Amino acid sequence: MADKEVTLMKGNEAIAHAAIRCGCDGYFGYPITPQSEVLETLAAEKPWETTGMVVLQAESEVASINMVYGGAATGKRVMTSSSSPGISLMQEGISYMAGAELPALIVNVSRGGPGLGTIQPSQADYFQTVKGGGHGDYRLITLAPASVQEMADFVDLAFELAFKYRNPAMILSDGAIGQMMEKVVLPPFKPRRTEEEIARECPWATTGRIGMRRPNIITSLELRSEEMEQNNLRIQAKYRVIEEKEVRFEEYKLEDAEYLIVAFGSAARIAKKVISIAREQGIKVGLLRPITLWPFPYKRIGELGKKVKGILSLEINAGQMVEDIRLAVECKVPVQWYGRLGGIIPEPEEVVEQIKKMTL
Repeated sequence: MADKEVTLMKGNEAIAHAAIRCGCDGYFGYPITPQSEVLETLAAEKPWETTGMVVLQAESEVASINMVYGGAATGKRVMTSSSSPGISLMQEGISYMAGAELPALIVNVSRGGPGLGTIQPSQADYFQTVKGGGHGDYRLITLAPASVQEMADFVDLAFELAFKYRNPAMILSDGAIGQMMEKVVLPPFKPRRTEEEIARECPWATTGRIGMRRPNIITSLELRSEEMEQNNLRIQAKYRVIEEKEVRFEEYKLEDAEYLIVAFGSAARIAKKVISIAREQGIKVGLLRPITLWPFPYKRIGELGKKVKGILSLEINAGQMVEDIRLAVECKVPVQWYGRLGGIIPEPEEVVEQIKKMTL
């Protein structure tokens, strides 16, 4: 395969191919619709024969996240993928990894809920991802792709950010982007890191070698309250750095916008069509697409809130991101939510009607 190859594939397949090419050392996962193609593609590609990447179907989501925990503790590039109920099962392990400050990639191709729900796409995992669905005061660096190309691109970026800050990172996608097929340029192959490079880049990692003078112990446990508080304060300080340096977003048609749509992922694709229709009818609408859901672009949305007459949070859920938008604008401009539930994707025309109501 050439380093640069334009091909047609599903978003889930793009995740798998990008993982192989970006030097992932291990994937541990469990099938669940609508993300099963990630594991299926890896199994078909057999990267253990070419790059040495381990691919293992675990017996459950709980097992797979704990395998990721173990692999991450050794400084390896490891990842898992699942969909909403499966991610819920992983929450304890994710919290443990955040507490132990371990870098890893978790991919969530979300579906409708609550409960087992539907296999249709949804964005209702915003709370359990962006707010830290497990226990304790932790955060996940969260990237929200809006295309198959970004599904591929964000694998390497997620690993880069995870290792830079020693924190789990998540790609929060949905069933629409996971299943849709688009052209994609796959990333070039990265050389696999040697054990010496891993030891140099990850001095905190444990080796498991007997007889070491100071073997590293990876844990999130601290029995002394004072030490636990200091650990938390240090981690919170790290989060403030991430919030300062790693905010990413896309702006679209904002130069003369009088109304603002904030949307991520699949909803942002719909928003661009909404803007086209609305502008044809004389309504000046623009889009702010958060690429990082955490850290969230509070500052930029706050700035835009001083310039527009109203903001619409377009989500494929019951209204979750809208809470962060309202925090960003501090009640300086009306903020409304519109979305559909149960795996139903809003039609652009119905969103335009919602925009029209805001102009009255």
